Amino acid sequence: MKTTPYSELVFGEDDLCDLIMQGHNLLELEHVVLDPEFAIGKIISVIDDVDALKTWTQPVNSTISLAEFDANKQQQWFMPDEYKTLDIAQYVLSLCNSDEELQRCGHELLMFQERNMFDLLRYLKYLVDTMTNHQVIWGVGRGSSVASYVLYKLNVHRIDSLYYELDPTEFLR
Repeated sequence: MKTTPYSELVFGEDDLCDLIMQGHNLLELEHVVLDPEFAIGKIISVIDDVDALKTWTQPVNSTISLAEFDANKQQQWFMPDEYKTLDIAQYVLSLCNSDEELQRCGHELLMFQERNMFDLLRYLKYLVDTMTNHQVIWGVGRGSSVASYVLYKLNVHRIDSLYYELDPTEFLR
């Protein structure tokens, strides 16, 4: 399997055959990017609904810049509407139990807003809720993200950056 400069996984004939041999239903796969050199006719013999293959795509046109690609993808976050419309700032502030927590979260939320990162916070809320509902265990926290008290309040990590007096600018540079 190849990866494009845009981090897309590009499936070739061998990759699709491997998936079939592993018991995957190719028609249930989403976001399949086909290798342009791949002859779709070779796989049609094992697929009943050829029209379903039309949902599969070709790799991103390499004439767009990585910044343009990122901007386009950021407009297509996959999450339920309830998260897309969530007032994330109000939600985070409602989790605060003291004036000190309110001030810290308010300061960080302004930093997230300046960087146009509220959709990321909404997605992290959705991700944490989904992992919690499915009893997925993830790490305590790592790297500079533990400096963010907002991420702590959203349960992304378990390091109380307010207690340890970690500077949020270590994460939001």
